[in-house]
Amino acid sequence: MLNKQEFAKIRKEIENFDKRREFVIQLSREIINLSKRVIYSLHRNDIKEASDYIKQISKKKSVLDRNNVYLDTNINKTAYQEYVEALAYFHFIKSRKIPAKASLKVSTDDYLMGLCDLTGELGRKAVNEVIKNNFKKALEIKELVEEIYGEFLKFNLRNSELRKKSDAIKWNLQKLEDLVFDIKIKGRK
Repeated sequence: MLNKQEFAKIRKEIENFDKRREFVIQLSREIINLSKRVIYSLHRNDIKEASDYIKQISKKKSVLDRNNVYLDTNINKTAYQEYVEALAYFHFIKSRKIPAKASLKVSTDDYLMGLCDLTGELGRKAVNEVIKNNFKKALEIKELVEEIYGEFLKFNLRNSELRKKSDAIKWNLQKLEDLVFDIKIKGRK
């Protein structure tokens, strides 16, 4: 009646998918963790440590690219977004430039959502620069977030996760504007 061999093949197929799924989930967690380490190192001005983490995260991202499967969880998408955030922050600290989407080899959504998250880290960096009396750097950061916000305003984002996440740019920019305003009021440049 039933083809038992076909059911055996289906079971094997499901087992293989589950193994790949677990592998992708674990790899995604590792990328997320390394992304946080990159950012933490950069906030402490430890470029060498951040560079080491960048090498590790880039290798793991390549493995994720080769093994990416549709999951019932978004952890792999989160990993790509955290990757974008970490590498964009790293390149901003090193060269004052944000890498292009093509150079990071990620989807448009992951790139844009990573940039949304980046603005929060930039805000944190600006506060740290003000604490160190580096007001010019804080102003540069505010201008970059303003530029990012201006580009996002040109999109017609549907009511999606990206649109919701892009709202954070506006709030991060407002915090930076308040920070710069306080500096100006107190007569610092």
